Amino acid sequence: MFARHDLVWLTHRGWDRVRAGAPQDALVHLDTWREAGWPAVVRRAEMDLAASEVAIGFAMPPRAVDGNKLRVACRVELSDVKRRTRALPLVGALDAVPVEWREGLARLEQEAAGAGLGLAVYGSVALEALTGQHYVRPESDIDLLLRPLSRAQLMTGLALLAAHAQALPLDGEVVFPDGRAVAWKELRAAFDSAAGTRVLAKALERVALVKPEELIATLEDVKWLN
Repeated sequence: MFARHDLVWLTHRGWDRVRAGAPQDALVHLDTWREAGWPAVVRRAEMDLAASEVAIGFAMPPRAVDGNKLRVACRVELSDVKRRTRALPLVGALDAVPVEWREGLARLEQEAAGAGLGLAVYGSVALEALTGQHYVRPESDIDLLLRPLSRAQLMTGLALLAAHAQALPLDGEVVFPDGRAVAWKELRAAFDSAAGTRVLAKALERVALVKPEELIATLEDVKWLN
């Protein structure tokens, strides 16, 4: 049901649970978040997370004094979530990035759409687009999610990201149909490495080193289902 980087909006009871477990210095920030109606972000689950719970988090804007972000990690009941969406589509975040990135990102989004690929964004760019607060800094990356449904889409998407990364600070993950995600740069490098190279795959419940072929097989499963 849930995936890392999903956006969730909480019920009143959900917010009460968040506040009850949050550190005191975070409460004023969380109250601002709640009043503004901004979403929380789904994060990787802890080992003891119950089947009836989902792990979520909040990242406040970087502090001017040191650039650090106050982060609040918590868990709520599934019934505390009143709405959920996948990560923000890239097209919805173009106005939130610095002017010098917009033309290149818009071109990437158009080329991806032309190839039947949808790109989503998470991290600082997504948070700035969602909240209007200042998250993106000169050293920020643009964290993208690529969700291919075939090997051809995967290879096209990786080629597009690599080409545009020459002019943009692109980072992010490829998300496979079973929910496991791999840093796109790591996956692309693995294709050029010796046979048997493994990549770090992150799922909602666990992290493991796997062979790229295992992940690509999930794309073949989708093809046969269609």
